[in-house]
Amino acid sequence: MSGLRVREMTLDDCPRVAEIRVRGWQSAYKGLIPQSYLDGLSVAEDAARRRRTLEEGDGSAVNLVAERAGAVVGWACHGPHRDSEVRSGEVELYAIYVHPDMQGQGVGQALLRESVGRCAAAGHERMLLWVLKENSPARRFYERAGFRPDGAEEPFEAAGVAVPEVRYARVLTGAGQD
Repeated sequence: MSGLRVREMTLDDCPRVAEIRVRGWQSAYKGLIPQSYLDGLSVAEDAARRRRTLEEGDGSAVNLVAERAGAVVGWACHGPHRDSEVRSGEVELYAIYVHPDMQGQGVGQALLRESVGRCAAAGHERMLLWVLKENSPARRFYERAGFRPDGAEEPFEAAGVAVPEVRYARVLTGAGQD
């Protein structure tokens, strides 16, 4: 996508990133997560959470934004892999969202490419991520980028409903790297 720039997120980006994340959830997870949960998502609350995370974080999580013509159109975040709140030493893609109006235009690919590249350059051997089991478009997106399910599954709970997630992994170094 021409004119697309990926850079580190700043505090000034928090409101737009929150909007992208909430609208992304409401679009991508419609029919997969209870509608009451999606309707209850708040851009203002999410923006405050993003701001706190950036201000109070230890720097281990990397937040990236994609912008075109000065407007933020996507967000991704990666950092140490969490295994039941215990860091395992591997790296995890925590989130990647593109504004629904910008999907299919290479924004997600650019963000993923930047996250993978940074993690590979830092010497990480594998990147992990979790995706809703029934989210076929997201699963295809990750599979096209070289990620594969590794057999791990766990439920995510939304509005009291268990929504199964599957874990994907990708080799970042050696023969498995693009």
